[in-house]
This record gives sequence, C-alpha cells and structure tokens, in this order.
Amino acid sequence: MEANMRWVSITAIAPVAWGANYYVTHAYLPADRPLYGAALRALPAGLVLLALCRRRPRGAWWGRAATLGLLNVSVFFVLVYAASQLLPTSVASTVMAASPLAMMLIAWSLVSERPGITHLAGAATGLAGVCLMVLTGGESVSVPGVLASAAAMLVSAFGHILTKRWSADVDVVAATAWQLTAGGLLLLPLAAAVEGGPPALSGSALLAFAFTGLVATALAFVAWFAGLRRLPAGTVGLIGLLNPVTGVLLGVAVAGETLTLQQCGGLALVLLGVALGRPRPPAPAPVTRGTVPGRYVRARVGTRRDRAPHGPRPGRD
Repeated sequence: MEANMRWVSITAIAPVAWGANYYVTHAYLPADRPLYGAALRALPAGLVLLALCRRRPRGAWWGRAATLGLLNVSVFFVLVYAASQLLPTSVASTVMAASPLAMMLIAWSLVSERPGITHLAGAATGLAGVCLMVLTGGESVSVPGVLASAAAMLVSAFGHILTKRWSADVDVVAATAWQLTAGGLLLLPLAAAVEGGPPALSGSALLAFAFTGLVATALAFVAWFAGLRRLPAGTVGLIGLLNPVTGVLLGVAVAGETLTLQQCGGLALVLLGVALGRPRPPAPAPVTRGTVPGRYVRARVGTRRDRAPHGPRPGRD
C-alpha cells in the first residue's frame, strides 16, 4: 500500500506540471506559432530522454513509437491548440475533466481493467468540482471548439491506455523518449509547411521552452506513464484532475486572481474525487472451513517433528 501511495505522488507530478504550463505558455511563448511551439516542446524533451536511456526502438516498437507519438503528441497538441483558440479556458478545462471517465472505459476494453464504483463516483465528483471552479455562467460556447476539445480528450485517453498496454515490458524512460521524439519529428514538417520559418525567441521565451520541454513534458510524461504502468487507469485519470486545480491556484498566487466561495467548493469536490480514486489495500483472502492459519499450516505439510509445534513429544528427549 505504501508503494502505491508513493506512485500516486510520483504520478501527481504530471498534472501539476501541466497546470503550471498553462500559465507559462500563455505568458511567455509566442501565440502565433502553435505547431512550432508543440514541436519545440516535444522534440527536445524526447532527445534529452534518449540521451539518458541510450536505447533505440526495436522490432514492433518502431511502429508503436510512431503511433503513440502521433496520438499523444502530434494530434493531441494540435487539437488542444484549436480548442484553446475557439473556447474559453474554463469550457476547455471542463471538457477535458471528462478524461478520467474516458480512460476508465477505454482501459476496460483494452487492458481489462473494470472501473470500480469508487472510481466512477470520483470521476463524477471531480467533474462537478471542475465545473464549479472554472464555469462562471458567462462563457461563450463554440461547437467546433467543443468538438476539438472532446477529440483531444478522447485521443489522449486512448493514447495513454495504449501506452499502458504496449509498454509493460519496456523501460518507461525509453518508451516515453521514443514517442516524444516521433511526435516532434512528425510536427516539424507540418510546422514548416503551415507556419514558415521557425520563430525568433527571446531569452524569456527560451527559458519558458526549457521549463515546458524539461519539466512539463519530459519529467511529466515519464511520471505519468510510470504511474499508468503501476496503478489502475481510473486512479491515474483522477489524479489528472489536479491539472485544473493547479491552474486555478497558480492564477491566485501569481496572477493575483481572487478565489471565490464557489471555486473553494469546487476545489474541495475535485480533491474528494481524487481521494476516491486512491489505491485500496487488497482484500484478505477468504479462510475456508477447516483451514488452520500460520505455523499449523506448515505443520500439516512438514515432517513428523513439525506436527508437534509446542515442544517434544512425551517420552522423547
């Protein structure tokens, strides 16, 4: 149980880093070069991880790395950008908050992890909390934007569970490096065709890209995929709800925003939803009639001397 809670803490690094990355991206990165922004986020992160693990794909992993890079990096980043341009952040965050439920259902079909009642309750509670935190009632809704945000949520959920299914026997750093590198390489020619030459970056933008690539991508994805490998998909999906929580709290701490009573209630519901998804200790094995616990079980299958657990038999030394 302690090991599971340690992996919960490690997995939580990812949504916290992603929540902080919203602010960094909005404040310091060029808004008119989303494809280059995605490529410069993914490719350096993948190359750094490749330098650390020094392993290249073999066999089926050439195709798997390209598939996962396309889903988890290329398509996902483009859809998230489209949603952020067409929707208020509050609406996009609410749509993405359905990701835990999507991950549970996809994991049920792909890796035979049936969602538990507490996980489903946590997903519903967390979604309600996100709605309270980020929806104020004055949001404009774009149908294409909602579709883009929903597609991003489904693509990422499917890609993450596919990673869980395929990478059980592969080093997590190597598997993450391969898909980030593949996703970045797929984005580069698209960025050059659509956006022309790469953008000129100031010193602050370079530092922001360093945070985005090293912390919010390399470290965050390794932590996320490591958690997916060792924890149920429902638990990991609910930990992901810390993403909008981080965004709201960072807005209060850095941008001087005010935390309303409604947002406090939503924050409490989100944390409750995350808590409902925490790993449970395994149920004790049922004791069948006639089973003798402890040393007496060993005595039944041991030597004749073992059958006298309380000392020597009478009449013998």
